[in-house]
Amino acid sequence: MRKMRKSLVAAGILLGLSGGVSATDTGKLEQMILAQEAQLQALKTELEQIKQKQNQQKIEKEVVTTNSKVLATNKAESLDKFVFKSYGSAIYTNDEIFENVQDTTPSRRGRFDLERIVTEFGYRFNNEWDFEVEVEFEHGGTGATLEYDGFEEAGEFESEIEAGGEVVIEKAQFRYRPSDSFGIKFGNIHVPVGLGTILHKPNQHLTVMRHRSEATLIPTTWNEFGVGVFGQLGDFNYQAQIINGLNSEYFRSYGWVSTGHQTRFEHVNADDFAGVIRLDYGNFKQEGLAVGAAFYYGFSAGNRHNDGRITGDGTVQIAALSGAYVEGPWILRGQYLYGTLSDADEITLANKTTPGLRPGGLSQVGSKAVAYFVEAGIDLKEFVDVPVTVFANIDYSNPIKEVESGIATKRFEQTWSSLGVNYFPIPQIVLKAEAGRKQIAVHEIPDTYFFNLGVGYQFSL
Repeated sequence: MRKMRKSLVAAGILLGLSGGVSATDTGKLEQMILAQEAQLQALKTELEQIKQKQNQQKIEKEVVTTNSKVLATNKAESLDKFVFKSYGSAIYTNDEIFENVQDTTPSRRGRFDLERIVTEFGYRFNNEWDFEVEVEFEHGGTGATLEYDGFEEAGEFESEIEAGGEVVIEKAQFRYRPSDSFGIKFGNIHVPVGLGTILHKPNQHLTVMRHRSEATLIPTTWNEFGVGVFGQLGDFNYQAQIINGLNSEYFRSYGWVSTGHQTRFEHVNADDFAGVIRLDYGNFKQEGLAVGAAFYYGFSAGNRHNDGRITGDGTVQIAALSGAYVEGPWILRGQYLYGTLSDADEITLANKTTPGLRPGGLSQVGSKAVAYFVEAGIDLKEFVDVPVTVFANIDYSNPIKEVESGIATKRFEQTWSSLGVNYFPIPQIVLKAEAGRKQIAVHEIPDTYFFNLGVGYQFSL
């Protein structure tokens, strides 16, 4: 532009010399050129500012877009860390039942029961740490509490009925798992004794209800406070735990030590502890062969509210053997439980004379107990286009196999045998029907017959 201005000025001078343009006109022309040059420079500056502003806006837009993508990714990753699962069942039972242990004439009763609704919440903090809470709503209601009042003479148990049914925390645990071979969990954790704790969802057992044999010896879906290690080594899975012990104040003839589970109390006594180990080959929740063994050893006397009534430890030992084979159309599962209890006579006498317990005259607690079940099924969809599984099942339980003194009653030695069917309209829902016979080892008591219907569901998000 400067060269142009010089050229125009030179041209004006030449014209002036030739007489075509005066010197005054040449000066005006130079001023005009300078003014135009200033305008062009201002325009150039303005264009440069506009360009810079556009570039800045583009950068800001890219930053906003990037931030939005990052926020969306972080939000998606955060939601992926949450886990929600649920399962439940509702059943109809039609049974011949005895009003009490002396009754030998059964009466038939039909009953509906919203057996359980279970919700499980979890959060994965990172690849190593997570937290899980499992809440169970039983029988469609909430709340019955039992308190021990030590200020009453000799101590007394007091019950408060708030509503039918129950809400219980089945699990509330932290887990740290740096590798597949080793992990630690602590809090309120599942006790790995009995297949009912491992296979407790409706699609994981063939019978309408969970196996009765197991429920008469140990707590169903057993959970206690404690700490445990676990892991997988090749095809083997192991667990070892230290947990709070049972409370022998509620050991009973019909339920052996299962009723000593401290869920009925507002506080869990933890003066006596127990140890558990389990080793499995294979995975009971997957197809293929799985076999496992578990052992529980713990004391129960120290967890009594009135612990001065017995002098022994009330040592509980439980051995469990289990197996499963699920392949193609074939389903086969079984379990054997064997338990011993020391100081059983002393516990029986103490429970009969503790105010508020009122266990009844037939509260004899077995020093040895045994239970087993075998279920076998065929998945018909392997042969026809119908999602139906037919099965046969046998449950046996004797919570008073032996006693420390006297003769063990056979009133609670029972066998359930049944046939049934599972129908899956969709994979997440199962409809069940089962019919069978219950036999009691006392010859004077007749066999009874039952018919059960059920519906169950399970899903995870």
